[in-house]
Amino acid sequence: MDKYGVGQDPYCYAASSVLVNKLNISDESDLENAERDLTQVAAEAIEFCPPPYDFEFFKELHRQLFEDIYPWAGEVRIVDVSKGSTRFCTTSRIEPEARKIFSKLAEQRWFSGCTRDELIKNIAEFSGDLNILHPFREGNGRAMRLLCDFIVINAGYQVDWSPVDSALWLQASIDSVRCDYQAMQQVYSLCIGEELPV
Repeated sequence: MDKYGVGQDPYCYAASSVLVNKLNISDESDLENAERDLTQVAAEAIEFCPPPYDFEFFKELHRQLFEDIYPWAGEVRIVDVSKGSTRFCTTSRIEPEARKIFSKLAEQRWFSGCTRDELIKNIAEFSGDLNILHPFREGNGRAMRLLCDFIVINAGYQVDWSPVDSALWLQASIDSVRCDYQAMQQVYSLCIGEELPV
């Protein structure tokens, strides 16, 4: 079983939990290191874009982050996944649930015009819901954080993820399954900074 509890699936090498990749890496630890390094380089090359931020935009961000590693970068997953006791959105519901999440984001004008406190509350709920959607086989968190960078910057605030440790992020993700967004609000209270100069 891989970390998402899928077991043998079409994304992995035969009799392995290692995802098929363009680098032909067969060791999970080596693949994680390559992922980290290559997505960091890719993220630095992606320039800020203003809204609209819709599901197609999110898929494109994922593609740009992971296209050098995975052949399915930017594509919605075709297997159901879970992590621990958390079951993510079933494949048949990903597209319709994504439409709901991103339609609500558009109705709220991508949180532009919010105070910092309002932004923290709104983006915490958005992130929690997007985490449960988990539309990609791998790389959901990295793509989501990049999208949220764009949303925060567009709303007029600085963003810096360095104060957020992995334990808090994990807890926030787990809690959001139960629609408890307090830990996710704590995440964003740490990473959203001052208003950007006009």
